[in-house]
Amino acid sequence: MPLPEPLDNPETMREIQARARAYADFIKLPFRNQIWRGQSGDFLGAGVGSSLDFQDHRSYVPGDDPRHINWQAYARTGHYTMKLYREEVRPMVDLVLDASASMFFDPAKARRVAETFYYAAESALRSGAALRAHLLAADQHRPLSDEAIFAHAWGDLAAGLKPAAPSLPPRLDLVPFRQGSMRILISDLLFPGNPEPFGIVLAQNRGRGMIFAPFCQAEAKADWQGNYEFVDSETRLRHQRRVEPSILKRYRAAYLRHFELWKSAAVKHGVLLARIPAEPAFQQAMQAEAIPFGAVELAG
Repeated sequence: MPLPEPLDNPETMREIQARARAYADFIKLPFRNQIWRGQSGDFLGAGVGSSLDFQDHRSYVPGDDPRHINWQAYARTGHYTMKLYREEVRPMVDLVLDASASMFFDPAKARRVAETFYYAAESALRSGAALRAHLLAADQHRPLSDEAIFAHAWGDLAAGLKPAAPSLPPRLDLVPFRQGSMRILISDLLFPGNPEPFGIVLAQNRGRGMIFAPFCQAEAKADWQGNYEFVDSETRLRHQRRVEPSILKRYRAAYLRHFELWKSAAVKHGVLLARIPAEPAFQQAMQAEAIPFGAVELAG
């Protein structure tokens, strides 16, 4: 399934990546708001380790590291106790890009999709996170190598993604999310079905789920009137339709209701959902929902 412009234009992709590096200087993913478990790194974790941040005491048990015995407490009480320190960990980020065709039908939206993906990747890496990225289209999943994440054209990467039913929701359960990871899904959410399973997958096994949902005004505030030829962005099927004001009103109401359901499911499962408009500058777009909702934060 080839990806359209700008994701298959090397010059454009270099430009987008350069802007994303600049965005990551002053807009951060919210790592400081979560307790992490995992590899050695720069963030406070939930386990016991050897950093200088004292956490608690407990009784000594055979096999404990004698270097952590509290000898002053032993001198006072005659009992061995252990000093516990909070471990230093390296956060994990599992980044998933919905590669459905609806993500790229509008040039401004396609750019915002790419900017959001590269921003998330750059911010994760600058924070010292262990990053893994994935492409997902309906029932097709492809992990991205470190080199492929910053490829200057994604057409070849997505060429093998040929879902049998492209209009179906992306199978998020196919992604091998790591326990306790920050799970970032970049998707316009324009597919049918119940959003509940997405919230469950993003939050299970102590995951911290986040959804960045790019959108453009052409879909959010459609102003169709008269005779149109509509093209299904996923199947490329065409059909003629006359759009009367009553039909447009029903479309707008359904669009709003669709995202109300997504926001309710996100709140229920503790997933951060921020819609990202395509037309404003990136920082302004993040100020719409991402910053107020805590999906990103400004550098202090």
